[in-house]
Amino acid sequence: MLKNRVALVTGAAGGIGSAVARKLAQQGAHVCLLDITSTQSLAEEIKTGGGKSLSLQADVCQPATMTMAVEKVLSECKRIDILVNVAGTVSLGAATDISEAEWDRVHTINLKGTFFACQCVIKPMQKQRYGRIINIGSVLGKNGGNPRPWIDRSEQQLAANVAYGTSKAGVHALTSYLAKELAVDQITVNAVAPGPISSAMTTQFPQTLRNLIPLGRMGEKEDVAHTVAFLASEKSGFITGEIIDVNGGMWCD
Repeated sequence: MLKNRVALVTGAAGGIGSAVARKLAQQGAHVCLLDITSTQSLAEEIKTGGGKSLSLQADVCQPATMTMAVEKVLSECKRIDILVNVAGTVSLGAATDISEAEWDRVHTINLKGTFFACQCVIKPMQKQRYGRIINIGSVLGKNGGNPRPWIDRSEQQLAANVAYGTSKAGVHALTSYLAKELAVDQITVNAVAPGPISSAMTTQFPQTLRNLIPLGRMGEKEDVAHTVAFLASEKSGFITGEIIDVNGGMWCD
């Protein structure tokens, strides 16, 4: 249980982010919801259900606004125990079609945004000598991509591309580095690497690739939320620097 813990969830307006926020609230955490769009309705939903919630609007790509958001959390909640970095974006298609602007957009949101969100909470967590940082990576940061263009080149057009995969691989490396650096402060840093998750972004996911999932189904956002909740708990205190796969057996390591 997470009673009396304060959790900051970025990307809280999205499918995975909102599922994570709901799960942490159900376990007793005071959940601070951060997104570039409004999270007020989710905050009200959590409060109606008996939970504690704070709505924040900020862009994870802007370190100054992230700093202000963290300062607001500290002002109202007095501490930050848990950070879950869900905010992210996807990019589809072939490598030859990626513009410089698209490459920069994807890496700015997925990698730069994740790093600066982590950086904003490190000092408060160091001061209290306790913290849980959970980043959302991806199976695509490990497996070189789901499509099989040597069988069917069209699969690549409907699946995430190399810009997305490298940004998530960067999140995995960031997780490992921070885990070692912050262990002395009793701060654990882990990542969850989902496989294909049912959402508005995966409605075009090719059936041929769905058929490659050993468990025979797409993941659900709750599958990710359950894993995040465990990593956010005190029971995970001897786990750090790990990239936890939640992919139905699509990639095993």
